[in-house]
Amino acid sequence: MTATPLIMTPDDRRAALSVVGTQVSVLSAERADLKITLQNGEEGAGPPPHDHDWDEAFYVIRGQVNFAFGDTTTLCRAGTLVHVPAGVVHAFSYGPGGGEMLEVTGPRSQAVTMFTALDQLASAGESAPEQLIAVTAAHGVTIRV
Repeated sequence: MTATPLIMTPDDRRAALSVVGTQVSVLSAERADLKITLQNGEEGAGPPPHDHDWDEAFYVIRGQVNFAFGDTTTLCRAGTLVHVPAGVVHAFSYGPGGGEMLEVTGPRSQAVTMFTALDQLASAGESAPEQLIAVTAAHGVTIRV
């Protein structure tokens, strides 16, 4: 199998997905082995504690992002890399002034299909917590509230 390089300019991007307060631009939807998104949100936005069976890494590009693991929360400023192993319960929220980060997930990741499904719910005006939880569960994510 011959690998094909991926080059995506800003003009190549599709419109960002709206995912519960975070704008998610998909940078690598066609790749099966690697998913990359660009995420940004306003202060306080972010997912509740959750876990999934794939590794996830974030690189903070702009602003600050609070990452929580159990009882520990760390304020991560631009230039910080955060790696979340599969199965680890985690959450994040954007800090003062909002923030932006790259997210990278590997094989088994259902993140992009989940983000797309959540965006479709939002577009349809559906945002009841039980609907959001059902969509995340259908994509291998367990919300831990």
